[in-house]
Amino acid sequence: MPTSYHIVVCGSIVPDPLQTLEPVTTPTGPALKNELLLPAVLDPWAGHALFEAAHLAKQHPGSKVWLVSIGPKAKLQQVMMTVAQKVPFELIAIDGPAGGFTESAEIAAALAEAIQGLPGLDKSRLLVFGGWESATRGAGTTLQMVGERLGIVDQFQGVDQLTVRPDGSFQVLERIEGGRHQVSSCGALPALCGWATGNLPEPPNNPQVGMLNMRTVMPALQRAKPTKISNEGVTFPSVSLPKQRRETKIVKDMPPDDIAREIVEWIGKE
Repeated sequence: MPTSYHIVVCGSIVPDPLQTLEPVTTPTGPALKNELLLPAVLDPWAGHALFEAAHLAKQHPGSKVWLVSIGPKAKLQQVMMTVAQKVPFELIAIDGPAGGFTESAEIAAALAEAIQGLPGLDKSRLLVFGGWESATRGAGTTLQMVGERLGIVDQFQGVDQLTVRPDGSFQVLERIEGGRHQVSSCGALPALCGWATGNLPEPPNNPQVGMLNMRTVMPALQRAKPTKISNEGVTFPSVSLPKQRRETKIVKDMPPDDIAREIVEWIGKE
C-alpha cells in the first residue's frame, strides 16, 4: 500500500437549510421557488468527507486532495469563498444543475468523467470520498455509481472512521442496522468511502489556506466544463413539502409505561 494518497472528494452544493424551500412546477420540471436567489452551502455530508480527506492527507505527506463539484458557476464561486478557508484542496468545477430533481445516474457519469480526466491521477493510490447521503440527492446511489464507472469494487458506505495501519492497509468503521458498526479491512487501492458524519469537527476558517486555495479555485471556475443533465425518462407526478401536524395532549401523573405505550400506538397508526 502507498504511504501517500490521491483523494478525490465528490461534493455538491445545496440551498442553505435555514432558508424556506418551496417546490414549484416549471416548464422543464420541478424546481425550488426562487432557486437562483437562494444562498447555497456545501452539502453537509460532502463536507464531512472533505474534512476527513484533508485530515488523512495531512497525516501522509505527499498526498493530494481534489474536490469535484457540480453546480452553477456563480453558486460554486459563492460557496468556495467559504469552503476554501477550511482545508487545502484543488477544485474541479463542473458547470451544471445542483438541485434535488436531477437523475443520480447522470450526475454520477459526469463526476466519473471528471475524475478520469484528472492529470497525474494514480489509481493505485486513489481513494474516492463523498457523502453517504445528500441533502438534495438523498437516494444514496450517486457515489456508488461513480465507483462502478471507475471500476472500484471495494466500496464502503456509511463510514464513520478510517484508520491506516502500519502495514499500509486500512480499517473502516461502517454503520449498519441496529445502531451498530461493522469493521472492515482493505489492503489494496483504489477504494471508495461514502462518509456518514465521521469524527472530525468543522475546521475553523484559515485565511492563509483560503488564499492558497483561491489561486486554483478561480481558474477552475473559469474553465468549468458545461454539463447538460437531461433527466431523460424521469418524471415527477407532483412535488410538495412534507405535511406538518401537531397533536397536543395534556395529562397529569401518567406513568411512563403508559406514555410509551400511547406513543407506540400512535406511531403504529401512521
